[in-house]
Amino acid sequence: MEEKFVFIDENGKEHNFEIIHLFEVEESEYAVVQPDDMEEGLLLKVEYDENGDAFLMEIEEQKEFDEVSELYMQLVDEE
Repeated sequence: MEEKFVFIDENGKEHNFEIIHLFEVEESEYAVVQPDDMEEGLLLKVEYDENGDAFLMEIEEQKEFDEVSELYMQLVDEE
């Protein structure tokens, strides 16, 4: 059974998704998620609030996104 999560975007719209893969790069955590309404996965950064609760954020810097994407593809190829 797949574990589904609900994400509420900045417009208040709910999106259901599944976490496909969690991995670390240089002490940062990232997640590949699969939204129900999309065929492709999304690469997001895992951040923590002051209570230690995890949340997902878009990777804003293109350089970081490119580096993490490349490393993720290498991880997938190794599996």
